[in-house]
Amino acid sequence: MDLNFIKDPAFLKQYSVEQLESFADEIREFLIQTLSKTGGHLGPNLGVVELTLALHKEFNSPEDKFIWDVGHQSYIHKILTGRTNQFNTLKKYKGLSGFPKRMESEHDHWETGHSSTSLSAAMGMAIARDLKGQDHYVVPIIGDGALTGGMALEALNHIGHEKKNLTVILNDNEMSIAPNVGALHNVLGRLRSANKYHWFKDELESFMKRIPAFGGKLAQTAEHLKDGMKSFILPGMFFEELGFTYYGPVDGHNFENLIENIRYAKKTEGPVIVHVITKKGKGYHPAEQDKVGTWHGVGPYKIESGESLKKKGKGPAWSQVISDALSKIARKNEKVVAITPAMTVGSKLEKFKKEFPDRLYDVGIAEQHATTLSGGLATQGMKPFLSIYSTFLQRGYDQVVHDVCRQNLNVVFGIDRAGLVGADGETHQGVFDISFMRHIPNMVVMMPKDENEGQHMVYTAIEYNEGPIAIRYPRGNAKGIEVDETFKSIPIGSWEVLKEGHDGVILTFGTTIDMALKASEQLEQSGISIRVVNARFIKPLDEKMLKEIFSENIPVLTLEEHVLQGGFGSAVVEFAEERNLLGKICMKRMGIPDQFIEHGSVSELWDEIGLTTNEVVNSLKELIPNKLGLEQG
Repeated sequence: MDLNFIKDPAFLKQYSVEQLESFADEIREFLIQTLSKTGGHLGPNLGVVELTLALHKEFNSPEDKFIWDVGHQSYIHKILTGRTNQFNTLKKYKGLSGFPKRMESEHDHWETGHSSTSLSAAMGMAIARDLKGQDHYVVPIIGDGALTGGMALEALNHIGHEKKNLTVILNDNEMSIAPNVGALHNVLGRLRSANKYHWFKDELESFMKRIPAFGGKLAQTAEHLKDGMKSFILPGMFFEELGFTYYGPVDGHNFENLIENIRYAKKTEGPVIVHVITKKGKGYHPAEQDKVGTWHGVGPYKIESGESLKKKGKGPAWSQVISDALSKIARKNEKVVAITPAMTVGSKLEKFKKEFPDRLYDVGIAEQHATTLSGGLATQGMKPFLSIYSTFLQRGYDQVVHDVCRQNLNVVFGIDRAGLVGADGETHQGVFDISFMRHIPNMVVMMPKDENEGQHMVYTAIEYNEGPIAIRYPRGNAKGIEVDETFKSIPIGSWEVLKEGHDGVILTFGTTIDMALKASEQLEQSGISIRVVNARFIKPLDEKMLKEIFSENIPVLTLEEHVLQGGFGSAVVEFAEERNLLGKICMKRMGIPDQFIEHGSVSELWDEIGLTTNEVVNSLKELIPNKLGLEQG
């Protein structure tokens, strides 16, 4: 079949098991071929081919509501709903999103870039369905990694209490991005070993009914016997104790088993969990053999060998820079402990884990717990380093405020993926953390210009003993410069002048420093002298330097890869306003406007929002004549 001709999944209703198996092979071949050129979430999608086909065969999308959690496992769903011809644009600028997107298709009912949200959303949809007198299925498909998130457990508790009709598909591949951790993961492991429980339960009751004379009486006690068998066969009966009917474990690559159990689930009143066992990366050997999450999300690769075709940056990955510095410090400071919410691989902490197995805690997808756990460590004199993506830190915001900052605890926040991340799009762009960290009392926020300054900031943060402190660092590679052998502390709240100038000043930090330097060089050719300041401390500001700049009465441009509302530029404006200087200075802020930024390369996104060298040059040209005009007047 030419996958490009597929408009909707209705044709699957007529497919036999043999046809489905052949079609599954076609889809896997398409994914392997296509993603070798575009990159994308290969491993998760190879694991759910049969599951997705079975779901679309047995349910009626879009009337029935599928919710994919996390949404990176929705590629087959996108193929079946008419988007195959867009896959060459996958995760590219203005192209096909790597996650479900409501504006893309009527078959996408919920957008899931972050995990563990599907059950709550599904419960909302089920309540709305019942209030409106409708009759359709709501089907969240949640991974075993996502199920460890606290929000998912809260939803399970509520769903089991309300007894709404929901069909939960638990896609259990024993991994989220990397191998899962935690007690709930171990519960699922025990469930995996308990095959054919419901088949046995039904056969037991049927057998008892067939016994002459005594069969009816025995059948009346069947429920008691079955309950006893539950406790014997399925230790703890975790889901059924929560109020769900449990089906499984089901072989997620066997169509007959999948279809049989989905049909059981559809006939069952109340909430149901169908526990499906899948193999991440199935059908592509390099991905099947992956035990650490390398093939979770990949760039272009050679199909024959699996070798990456991604061009290597000049320097090491920023995550590696920070992790290596932390390891070096930890060798001499036994109080250093690393914590991460399921991002050991993403934040390059594997070496730290190997060297300090007792001092790295991967808590799973549990950002709130990770934040408060870090606070608890700090109360006992330890030096916790919480390595967490910017957008994932959003999920632990209350704990940052209430548990860490309010108690002024010495927690170091390593904010990974700070700034635009590109292809993963609006759910992963790390452009809000300054706004939600800067306004909290006791918090220090900083961002380095290069890897040398980055390692010194890690050291500075570990040595800092006056409260919480955050280091922001971007996705991608550092510059590849030489780094100092010896660490040094950077004075808190200190900036540095990178290039002198007397006609105007650019205050910037991190990823936009190079942009500022290029703009300054271009303006120099026009006879305009622009100073560039590395405003590496976003909070506290370098008040001494700021006062000196404002006293010179020259234009000031703030430049940041972050939203303008509540960002660094806002902090500078607040500083000026508090000193009654706003009417006396000429100033402009440049950054990310009040909108969510979708996927594309970082350079394309910069162009779209006007965060470019040319725009910096033009903005300063506009500011400087105004300033010069005031001086002449």
